[in-house]
Order: sequence, then C-alpha cells, then structure tokens
Amino acid sequence: MDVEGLKSRLAEANQEHLMKYWDQLSDSEKSQLYNELNHLDFKEINGFFKSAMEDLASASEKLDDLLEPLPKEVCGRVVNTQQEDLLQYDVDGLTEIGESRVAVLLLAGGQGTRLGVPYPKGMYNVGLPSGKTLYQLQAERLLKLQRLGEAVTGSSCKIPWYIMTSEHTKQATLDFFKKNQYFGLQEEDVVLFEQSLLPCIGFDGKIILEKPHKVALAPDGNGGLYRALHKSGVLKNMEARGIKYVHVYCVDNILVKMADPIFIGFCMSKGANCGAKVVEKAFPTEAVGVVCKVEGKYQVVEYSEITLKTAEKRDANGRLMFNAGNICNHFFTLDFLKFVSEPTQEKQLKHHVAKKKIPYVSEEDSKVTLKPDSPNGIKMEKFVFDVFHFATDRSFAVWEVIREDEFAPLKNADTADKDTPTTCRRSLLNLHHRYLLAAGAEFVDKDGNLIPHIPSQKKGEEKGSGDRQKGEDEAMFVESEISPLVSYAGEGLQKLVEGRKFTTPVHLSQDFTMDEPEIVEGEW
Repeated sequence: MDVEGLKSRLAEANQEHLMKYWDQLSDSEKSQLYNELNHLDFKEINGFFKSAMEDLASASEKLDDLLEPLPKEVCGRVVNTQQEDLLQYDVDGLTEIGESRVAVLLLAGGQGTRLGVPYPKGMYNVGLPSGKTLYQLQAERLLKLQRLGEAVTGSSCKIPWYIMTSEHTKQATLDFFKKNQYFGLQEEDVVLFEQSLLPCIGFDGKIILEKPHKVALAPDGNGGLYRALHKSGVLKNMEARGIKYVHVYCVDNILVKMADPIFIGFCMSKGANCGAKVVEKAFPTEAVGVVCKVEGKYQVVEYSEITLKTAEKRDANGRLMFNAGNICNHFFTLDFLKFVSEPTQEKQLKHHVAKKKIPYVSEEDSKVTLKPDSPNGIKMEKFVFDVFHFATDRSFAVWEVIREDEFAPLKNADTADKDTPTTCRRSLLNLHHRYLLAAGAEFVDKDGNLIPHIPSQKKGEEKGSGDRQKGEDEAMFVESEISPLVSYAGEGLQKLVEGRKFTTPVHLSQDFTMDEPEIVEGEW
C-alpha cells in the first residue's frame, strides 16, 4: 500500500480527515479503507460537489417561462389510436422480439427501506394469492412474451434481461434468482451488473466517514446506468447478441409490461431512438414529474419546480397542458445508449442533490456511529431520464397509456396511504378481472348471483367522496389472478373463459413446467 501517496492525494483534495483514525485501525481495517479511498477520484468528486451545490442554490428558480408543451407529432395515446394501428404496432414489436433484437433492462439498485424490509424490492411478495414476487411476475412475463414473439416469426427467440443492481442488492438478487432457478429463464440470459457508488458529502464539502475505516457511500442514482453500461461491458454483450432496441424500467411497478411490443412498435413508427411511456396526470398538483420541453430540450421537470398557475394550464381540449406523468418506463435504441454512455456525453449529465441524514463516526468515540436528527449532508445522483435532452423532435417519442392498466408502483409499507403492497395487489387483481370480463367471462357470488361489472356503492356513501374506491372494494372486490404464463396482456383468454360463469376467487395458474393452464375457482 502506498499510504504516503494516498495521504498526499487526500491533502491535495482537502479530504485528509478521511485517514484521521488510521493509526487506530487493525490491519484488515486499514486494507479496507485504503482500497476504498484509493479507488476514488477526489478531484472528480470535488467537482461533482461544487456543480451540484451551485445547481441546488438555483433550484428555487421556477421554470414556468421556459416550459414548452410536448409537440403533437412526437406523442401518441393508446385511448385514441385506431385499432388497426395498435395491431400493427403490436406485430412490429413482436417481430423484433421474435428476431431476438429486443432486450429489457431493469433498474434495481435500491433497497426496500421505505417498505421496511432488508432485501431488494424485486424479492417482495405483495400478498397475491399465488404468492409471487415482483421478480417472478416479471420473469414470467418475459417467458410468455418470448412465446408470443416465436409465434409471429416461427423461430425461437430470447429476450435477455439485464439487471442493474448496487453494492447493497447485487448478491441478494443473484442468490434469489439461483435459488428459484431463474424462474424458467436461462441463466445466461439474466445478466446482473452493478452501478457505481458515490461518497456522501457534508455541506462543508468534506466526505463523510461512516466508520473509522469506512466512507459513507450511496448509489449514484438510476442515471448511473450510463456509466455502468460503459464500464461493465453490457453494451458489448448487447451488441454481440444483435440487440437493436432496449426497454428500460424500474423494478417497483407491479403492472409493468416489459418489452411492451405496442410501445416498441409505436417508437419504431416514429423513427425514435429515445422514448418515454407516460400516464396522464390525475390532477394538476399530483406529485409526479412531467415530460415536457425546457428551452427546446426534452426533459422531466419535477412537480415542485412548476407553479400552480402553470400546473393548471389547459389546452383547447380541456386537458392539462403539462400532463405527461413520468413513470420511469423508457425505450432506447442500442445506438443511442452507446452514444449517451460515452464519457464525453455521460459527463454532461448533472448530479441532482438530495439532502439526507447520513450516519457518521462520533468525534468523541470513534467506535460509535451517530445517526443525525436532521440532514447533515448530501447524496448526489443522476436520473435515467437526464439523457432526454440528447434527443431531437425527430428522434423522441411519448406514448401515453392508461394508468390503471400499466402503473401501480410499490413505494411504501401498508401504513402509508398509497403505493403500498395492498394497492399494488388490488391493482393487479383488478386488471386481471377486467381481462377476464373482456374475454367473455362472468362472475357469480357464492349464492350464484351475478356480480355486476361495475361494483355498486355502499349504502350511505356519498358519490365522489375520497373513500369511494375503498368502499367499493370492500363491497364487491373480485379476486382474479392470471399467471403471466397464461396471458401477457389479456390475449388468448377467450378460448379459456368465454361464456363461463366463475365463482370468485378465480385463479388461472401455470408455471414454466406446465403445458396447459389450470383454472381454480371458489378457493385459493
């Protein structure tokens, strides 16, 4: 170990405090700290901090005068697209899937802290009757989609699944997949890689020590994807496989349609190399980022950066002018990913700042790590959508989908009001109920009475009240779960259920070892 050389680098960067406990450390602790510090580029980190704090100082400036609505020519909506166009998008996307030219890339570097669990979110079971985790649901959707692609092209295909983890989630994720035999996928088609970590920094610019021999580190945000792609060799792996299109999404959306062929087909029809799937904002002040333009460049603007006056603006059709809610669901061509992942472009992406309560080593007793009561520093991160500004009007596409069909995020424990295991579970079961109704199924209660398609309100409930949905669910909630191996998005169900009456709950079950689905009703 070149200890003196490291001390010299630290002194030059004004970070020499990181070795203040050096003489108290054991040999193994010295080795750990040395390796951790020796791999850090302190000049680069100081530069990140300086620019991040400058951006933070100007963050209060409102962007209203700079915001521009999305041009109509880059946008599409599932609700007003002709059926023949939707079918064409679907065929075009499935053809690319069937030719093994599509990959999916999962952003899974975060921990389940807000859920209150000590493991990655993808391993979470929201309480579905089947007991499936988010990872299992997603794996089975890929298996089904491969079969749909093969049916179009007549040849076998693969959809490689690239999963970006962090230091905190990589091993647990790998062990989980191995334990579950990759849920029927081939091991070589599930590729894990790791995003980088950045030091947490105090407001004075000093890197924070969590322990005498350990720097406080945090993942560099889902926008760390681009640096990780460049460093990990994943882009070369994609290129070697013949991949042309990549669907990027976040792990916590239980309704996500991975490698959605309609989304892919729409983006292809626009000649886009970069695309965003969005949902319409539910109301002007909804806490969701908005895809729009800022000074001619595509961007996602956080709700907190838009004034109420601008948030409430409406177009000639009465829709919110800035209504494209970002759901972390993106389309990229491989060529675009290769371009934005090059250091020259990646370094142009600014770090966003989050003020955090960061544990730190006690000055009085170095064996104690203190947890502050208020923010004592920042974490710096980039966002996956920051590359939108590299896209042009001719290369960008925005596809609006129905929220109830495609977006139900898992963010919080059941003690919260929204985005919980319960809301996710019910969103999926409700979607599957609608699939079965559309396929011609009917539902009866235990006494044989037909259950109406639209649940009735509970007596005494006021229409439009905040508790209306909760009341309806309690009154007539219909539990219907469909294995993704039976149907990816409602297709193929008619031959199984048309004209049949089912006693709830209903489960259309299948696993990767079964040739035919099994229908279980009246019990789980």
